[in-house]
Amino acid sequence: MLNQRFPTIFGALVIFAGALAGPTQAADEIDPAKVQVCGSCHGQNGVPLDPKTMPIIWGQQQNFLVKQLHDYRAGDRDNAIMATFAKGLKQEELRPAAAYFAAKAWPAKKEAAAAPAKEPEGMATCQICHQKDFVGGAPAPRLAGQSYEYLVEAMRSFADGERTNNADMVKLMQPLSIAEREAIARYISGL
Repeated sequence: MLNQRFPTIFGALVIFAGALAGPTQAADEIDPAKVQVCGSCHGQNGVPLDPKTMPIIWGQQQNFLVKQLHDYRAGDRDNAIMATFAKGLKQEELRPAAAYFAAKAWPAKKEAAAAPAKEPEGMATCQICHQKDFVGGAPAPRLAGQSYEYLVEAMRSFADGERTNNADMVKLMQPLSIAEREAIARYISGL
């Protein structure tokens, strides 16, 4: 069970997210033309061109988006395409860019996916950060609505140590079997 394996690692996440949040001001606005290029992959209507490999960013948690843009820009998260785009933003544009996408509506699913009848073991631990129904919160992104393929790949990259920009996720994913990660991804993608 996840919550028995790592019962005390979440305090630092909450503190970190609070530090990232900072005050929101009118200066947190960005010229939409500056982020128009994001739609070339993440979709002009919020639906990514390839949901299996690209996440939904419309309606995503602002704090999470700021951190990811920062991490791509700083080289703490590896993706050549995203690093190039993030480096095209000035440091002071990261929060406004994140706010722009966070303010958009999460895209509705074309068809409802059937969630498994039984929640996989350990989901309460995931909900500490990702919140009830996995809609995200200050320390963590919304996961409900992301594709199964995207979720399972993200969990694999944390488990294999390829993605290290969140040490807690690495610690949480490493002890899980492939089957456990697949069950969690299947459940969350169905929400």
